[in-house]
Amino acid sequence: MTIAQETAITVSRPAARRRNRLDVKEGRTAFFFLLPSLIGVILFLVLPIIASVVLSFTNWKLLGQPAFVGFANYTRLFTADPQFWPVLRNTLFFTAEYLVLNLIISLGLAVWISSLKVGQKWFRVIFFLPTFTPGIAVAIVWMLIFAPDGFFDFVMGTLSIHVPSVLTDQTLAMQAVIVVTLWAGVGYNTVLFNAALDMVPQSYLEAARIDGATAWDRFWKIRLPMISPTLFFGTVMTAITSLQVFDQIYVMTRGGPGNATATLGYAIYQKGFQNFQMGYASAIAWVMFAIIMALTAMQFWLQRKWVHYDN
Repeated sequence: MTIAQETAITVSRPAARRRNRLDVKEGRTAFFFLLPSLIGVILFLVLPIIASVVLSFTNWKLLGQPAFVGFANYTRLFTADPQFWPVLRNTLFFTAEYLVLNLIISLGLAVWISSLKVGQKWFRVIFFLPTFTPGIAVAIVWMLIFAPDGFFDFVMGTLSIHVPSVLTDQTLAMQAVIVVTLWAGVGYNTVLFNAALDMVPQSYLEAARIDGATAWDRFWKIRLPMISPTLFFGTVMTAITSLQVFDQIYVMTRGGPGNATATLGYAIYQKGFQNFQMGYASAIAWVMFAIIMALTAMQFWLQRKWVHYDN
């Protein structure tokens, strides 16, 4: 080793120590600023999740001390509760219909908005506004619309169309909930897909137009594959939120008529806060969580077949 190399090493060691001390100081400063958020996450997210897992193995009735019952809540849920399977079926039915309709309507609106020469920003705002409205307020307004002798009955009567009371009919009640949820939630995906469509390079579309591709071919073979990552994101997020539907059902139908509109989200509220069976409600919540995770995992597996990433 030469003298110059020894000198460089000698000089670099103090500099390295100063950098290390600076990194430690910066790390402490960053931790200090992040500490309030970290405490909030631990108190309001991590601890409640752990508590929910523990409660699902107890028979806690909200008052008194919980007693450990093992897997009794889960056994009761799958084998002894006659309401669970209809509630699960309602949840999956709502999710499937709402997801398909949401994607079709929002994608159609996004394509229409992107085709406009003027007024695109205004239509984005108009369709996105309902997403700002609290779900409870939306449900109350639509409940009044669908109420007997309400605005909906008035319109149907004017058109001489006889329709049974929507919210008390076992077939129409779920459709009413889906319509309300679509009105409140379709705007988010509309703006999301419209932004993705605007990012498609016009050179691709122009080249396809010159080659004689029709508008449908340009959409199906160019625009749709190029926005598939955004479409995948919208599909996953919409599926997750629809599996947790609660506000509209709580306000409009309370799970009725009968159990026609009862979902897992409403069952958790009903068992936990009406029947004071918090342990059993926690078990239902974790079953719903497992369903959400399974559906999300399936969507991530299927995305390899239809999602195209532009490398």
